[in-house]
Amino acid sequence: MTRSAAQVLVDQLRIQNVQRVFCVPGESYLAVLDALKDSGIKVTVCRNEGGAAMMAEAHGKATGRPGICFVTRGPGATNASGGVHIAQQDSTPMILFAGQVETHNRGRGAFQELDFSAVFGSMTKFTAEIDDPDRIAQMVSRAFTESMSGRPGPVVLALPHDMLYRPSTAPDAAEATAQDIAPTSAQLTQLEEMLAQSRAPMLLLGGSRWNQPACDAMMAFAKAFGIPAATGFRRAHLFDATHPNYAGDLGLGPNPRLLARFKQSDLVIVAGARPNELTLQGYTLFDLPRPQMKTVHLYPDATEIGRVWQPTLGIPASPKAFAPALARLSPRGPAHDVTTARADYLAWSEQPVPQPGAVNLSEIMIWLRGHLPADAILCNGAGNYSGWIHRFYRFRRFATQMAPISGFMGYGVPAAIAMKQMYPQRKLVALAGDGDFLMTGQEFATAVQYGLPIIVIVYDNACYGTIRMHQEREFPGRVSATDLVNPDFAAMARSFGGFGATVEKTEDFAPAFLAAEGSNLPSIIHVKFDAEGITPVTTLRAIREKSKKT
Repeated sequence: MTRSAAQVLVDQLRIQNVQRVFCVPGESYLAVLDALKDSGIKVTVCRNEGGAAMMAEAHGKATGRPGICFVTRGPGATNASGGVHIAQQDSTPMILFAGQVETHNRGRGAFQELDFSAVFGSMTKFTAEIDDPDRIAQMVSRAFTESMSGRPGPVVLALPHDMLYRPSTAPDAAEATAQDIAPTSAQLTQLEEMLAQSRAPMLLLGGSRWNQPACDAMMAFAKAFGIPAATGFRRAHLFDATHPNYAGDLGLGPNPRLLARFKQSDLVIVAGARPNELTLQGYTLFDLPRPQMKTVHLYPDATEIGRVWQPTLGIPASPKAFAPALARLSPRGPAHDVTTARADYLAWSEQPVPQPGAVNLSEIMIWLRGHLPADAILCNGAGNYSGWIHRFYRFRRFATQMAPISGFMGYGVPAAIAMKQMYPQRKLVALAGDGDFLMTGQEFATAVQYGLPIIVIVYDNACYGTIRMHQEREFPGRVSATDLVNPDFAAMARSFGGFGATVEKTEDFAPAFLAAEGSNLPSIIHVKFDAEGITPVTTLRAIREKSKKT
């Protein structure tokens, strides 16, 4: 059967069980848009390629199969690079299909031409241009396989404009799968022996390639062996925060007692994580290259084991395979004390903390954790406001925390849109700082267009808070380029066709949130708070005064 290259491409997406793609339309891939018209694949049209790529990344993060994004050549592709970088840093399967100039114009500096290998090669697992229509099925299958396998990540495939119209008689490929490598019996025996000898073990979860059964298996393992468990930076959804073995998360502003517990441990089991700079507290949590305690690293990509730090025992295995395998181990020796670790976590996160001004973000987060159901999904980007999420919210289930490990601003709203389309019956809350929100705030129009009643909470302290914090520490009292003048975000929501409310006192938040829920519209709650309360543990004044003394 003869088909156009564009039709072959869309047929491969159907074979790969793609249900939805995210895009900003462009003339360079009109043939693909036409093929999608009657394909049964849903198309979400976005307002900026960066937002579309972040939606695709969030989809991949939640499902474990690549999220799909289509953008046009040149400016479209470079706008989308932010989502690609998030996928690379967060180990998320994602495929970006980008238009390209005609094959006969490449190398001439043609209109919107881009050297894709040069631009994306360092942040993807695989980048290529498809010149031959007969190779589309092969290339798409490879893209899915590469994106999901080992340490997941992004793939970029460029589509020359003229190639998409050429005929092809090549056969289709089969659906791609990722192999879940399991630990060997010898590795499990060695781990069992190390556990039997340990008197102060710790468990650290992170990374990708998880699902709810794998998370459940890890919780059962922690309970059976009496091990306090922590989660890596923005991976709190991997372990139920109400579980008696949960001891908190490692990341920005962690509990000092949790850090001390890790440093004093005699065995740390790192499960699924590729601990980054933030989880390892600036690479100070472990001695490098050999940690001061015995360590076990379970990770789906053997090339990552030992790359930054050398474990006592490295086990190349994916979470979906190693988590249930741990049930074969027999607990031995005295039960380890998790009571103190749990008590330390609750003392750190149960009650609100004082904050300057009329709005207390810890009280707001505590109200949200009591009000939202266990399957509610919280999405956020980057900024100091996220410190209150990490400390005071209780994530209960897998894929209820959508946030970029890469620290990319603007992620929350696009991620919430993608998740609401995937899970229409679940509560979706996007949390953003004022600077964070306006990076991708135009995607609120996408939520309105598709009738997605997400609730966006914009925390407004009229500055780039994280940068102001660093500025006061390094150049105390010399504020430069970090002040912001913001619009009325609630009025913005109403102008787009959504619901908007403004909160200037803590007690006004709950009624505003309930009104947003009752509206059944995409909503923005504009929360104004005092920038002086820059983190849950300190103030700008305290940072400034401490810096002056040193």
